[in-house]
Amino acid sequence: MAEPLSYKTIQWVGGLDGRVEMIDQTLLPRDIKVLAVEDVETLWEAIKNLRVRGAPAIGVAAAMGVVLGVRRVSDPERFFAELDRVYDYLAGSRPTAVNLFWALDRMRRRAQALRERPMAGIKEALLTEAKVIRDEDATVCRAIGDAGLPLIRDGMAILTHCNAGALAASEYGTALAPLYRAHEHGRRFKVWADETRPLLQGARLTAWELAAAGIEVTVICDNMAGRLMKDGRVDLIITGADRIAANGDTANKIGTYSLAVLAKAHGVPFYVAAPRSTFDFSLPDGSAIPIEQRSPDEIRRGFGCLTVPDEAGVYNPAFDVTPAELICGLITERGMIEPVDTRHIRDLLSDHPSSG
Repeated sequence: MAEPLSYKTIQWVGGLDGRVEMIDQTLLPRDIKVLAVEDVETLWEAIKNLRVRGAPAIGVAAAMGVVLGVRRVSDPERFFAELDRVYDYLAGSRPTAVNLFWALDRMRRRAQALRERPMAGIKEALLTEAKVIRDEDATVCRAIGDAGLPLIRDGMAILTHCNAGALAASEYGTALAPLYRAHEHGRRFKVWADETRPLLQGARLTAWELAAAGIEVTVICDNMAGRLMKDGRVDLIITGADRIAANGDTANKIGTYSLAVLAKAHGVPFYVAAPRSTFDFSLPDGSAIPIEQRSPDEIRRGFGCLTVPDEAGVYNPAFDVTPAELICGLITERGMIEPVDTRHIRDLLSDHPSSG
């Protein structure tokens, strides 16, 4: 199996009449299939149904989706109305990952800045901007890896939750970026990967890409993490994030909050890795972060097998919020933020525009 870092999780192929290519992550690890996406409706479906997922990759997909949505508009008077429609349409795909809205805002600002130019030039500029967002994400993820590298020492056992690796971004990922950089430096360590119910992103995706990269990885059920910590078999926890409030409260895949509480109880350092685009300075704390509710059938009929009777209700939030006081540090492309509070976040990321 090829190393995941040699795969392009998402990319634009060709010119303005080209297409978005992405790995269909719903099929992993059984099948590796690259989807060719040529319209905004198919891209919306890919985001909604987790064919592409992970906050950075969702942002890249949204930017490319804007291009798909407006590239065939021929009437200059309709162009910006259609741009707004595509913006609202894509914004409704997944509400929690702020990178989605950050990328959409950036694309709309770029178009508005060129409003007086010919429509063909605006479309080309939007395609260029989408490609730049993708390339910037790859650079940012590598920098996150460098910032978190000092945390990874020989012989460590590191726990992660969900998938915040190469499949969740353009390259390297966020939470797994320090692991990839440490691996490149020859450090030997072990990774515990929570399976991450109900869609098993840890078992299907994180374990797949780490094993393919030659990193020792062992999958555990989500409810086994506390036992491992009690037995002293976890030295460090790193997760990703889908939205971080101004004070450092962090929304991530459901189950992350439980890990943070367990880590605090057992004295295990708990870190979050995320790019600046994941910070939402319009929210003072995590209480206002919107939490996506997913279909009950993801639990009731997960992967086609009936496991919950139809007569029983199902509660299926996709994310939870970890309070800043449970987080030892935030690993960003600009370096480490510790302690995690509003002042230290602002000090490091003061030039980041509000994403609200």
